[in-house]
Amino acid sequence: MSKLRITYKKSTIGYSQNQKETIRSLGLRKLHQTVERPDNPAIRGMIAKVKHLVVFEMVENEVTS
Repeated sequence: MSKLRITYKKSTIGYSQNQKETIRSLGLRKLHQTVERPDNPAIRGMIAKVKHLVVFEMVENEVTS
């Protein structure tokens, strides 16, 4: 299953509480923090809601040993 790498790029100051909570639920706490989340419709919907505050990219399955 592919993943999304999401980076928090712009502060939520001045934006609605709903958008602040969405950033928090994505697991982002500090500016320029990056998290990886599974690529599913729920995560895609959250990203769409705060697309002006984050940058995201697809991450191929990485093999770890």
